Amino acid sequence: MSTNADIEILNELRELTKDKENWKANIDDVALKLNYDYSADVKAKVLWLLGEMGLKYPEEIECHVKDIASYLEDNDPKLRERSANAIGRIGRADNDLVIVYMDKLMKLKDDESFNVRHAFIWACENIATSNPDLFCDKLDIFYEMISDSEDKVRIEAPEMFRVIGKTRPNCVKHYLKKLEYFAENDENRIVRIHSAGAIRITKKALEQ
Repeated sequence: MSTNADIEILNELRELTKDKENWKANIDDVALKLNYDYSADVKAKVLWLLGEMGLKYPEEIECHVKDIASYLEDNDPKLRERSANAIGRIGRADNDLVIVYMDKLMKLKDDESFNVRHAFIWACENIATSNPDLFCDKLDIFYEMISDSEDKVRIEAPEMFRVIGKTRPNCVKHYLKKLEYFAENDENRIVRIHSAGAIRITKKALEQ
């Protein structure tokens, strides 16, 4: 349960989230909150905000990435989820800042929390936007996740093929027939739509 102090800080963070013009000046103060004994709710909000700040100001976030990444192994699934989100956004801006933490991020593919597994895919999509080559030899992971036990994860997994297929279609070419099966037969409509979208984007890129 959040204390009154936590509630006050959450309100401050929500206001700062909307005040993007002051993000750069407040990065250090926000990051400092990770080192205090605040509730998981506060730290989750801090991690999310730092990720968005890092997307906009990667140079200023660099000194805080280690602290952010430490939560990839936290006992609280919400904090693992938000840490993955943040690493993804920071990596989208500058993948060099997160390369050293990729092994820890990749372990989240097997996390017991489906929200963490979903965040893992989303983070990888973000990083792949700026460096798709990091994932060309890892696409089996995302193909297997289309058959995850949770629909939220299954819906997101084909999106990784869309992201990679847009700029590295030859990496996805091998998976087109497999994706066609999901696009035509999966019981979940969104999985079918996302699989079809990945196929369409990849084929378009192959033709160019």
